[in-house]
Amino acid sequence: MQQKKVVAPKFELSFLGPKYWPTWVSVIFLYSISWLPYSVQSPIGKLIGKILKVVAKKRYLVAKRNIDLCFPNISTEQRAQMLKENLDNAGMALLETGMGWWWPDWRVKNMVEYEGLELIDEIQAQGKGVLGYAIHNMNIEFGCRMLGIKKPSVVFYRKHNNPLMEYMQYHGRNRANKYMIHKRNVKGLIQALDEKELCLYLPDQDYGRKKCEFTPFFAVPETATTTGSLLFAKQANCETVFFVSLKTKTGYKVKVLPGLENFPSGDDKYDVTRINEMVEKMILLAPEQYLWMHKRFKTRPNKEDPSLYD
Repeated sequence: MQQKKVVAPKFELSFLGPKYWPTWVSVIFLYSISWLPYSVQSPIGKLIGKILKVVAKKRYLVAKRNIDLCFPNISTEQRAQMLKENLDNAGMALLETGMGWWWPDWRVKNMVEYEGLELIDEIQAQGKGVLGYAIHNMNIEFGCRMLGIKKPSVVFYRKHNNPLMEYMQYHGRNRANKYMIHKRNVKGLIQALDEKELCLYLPDQDYGRKKCEFTPFFAVPETATTTGSLLFAKQANCETVFFVSLKTKTGYKVKVLPGLENFPSGDDKYDVTRINEMVEKMILLAPEQYLWMHKRFKTRPNKEDPSLYD
């Protein structure tokens, strides 16, 4: 039987050995930058983005392909500008991870404004849990920390393969969350919802052919869309909202949007189509901030269909 919560990893003396020295260099570098003024971190993030274009060429090309597929009706110049700004945000995402893991609460509060948190209060006042559908914006790591300042949540968790990074990742993310559940512990998340918790789930990636429907996503008419997101809404005593974190001219905004009416309706294809429509709506608030580097269209309607990434 799975434990309800992910157990906090302990610091090991082996972390001080030569095997982990490269990891320590990365961690110390990121930690040190996190203490710089935000106005200094921002240009550093853009510089990292330019480096990513070279060292992560495959991911850069995936982002370019996704933007081309999703926005065929805007000009080539507009898509190129979106891709450039997306790289800037990708570089900043690394630094935003450090901000989320190590910034003190007072510093986070100085950078964020909130919109729609009352929707969460209203649902919990009815004695129900809140299932928050979120999207993979580049700043999601910091976004969860910002949300956690006001509304600590319960989330799925995937362990890092590097034990030292697992230690850092767990304790960094634990500052934002009430507790974390193993990514395959479906019953644990349902139980949390039944206990009136706020739980986050991200339905906007390609999770494969199993438990999915092929529905429109922007200009791609048949996109593999998980029906796993419906499982919790069907089985738990909860209502849904949508959650997005955005970088603004003055800092950041955490925005909570109302859930769907008559949801779930009993028609899975219809319901995940509506979820995709809301995901699109949230992405369009700042499309340059979205994680386009994921192969969103990897799973094709027919296994024989050619890849969209060749």
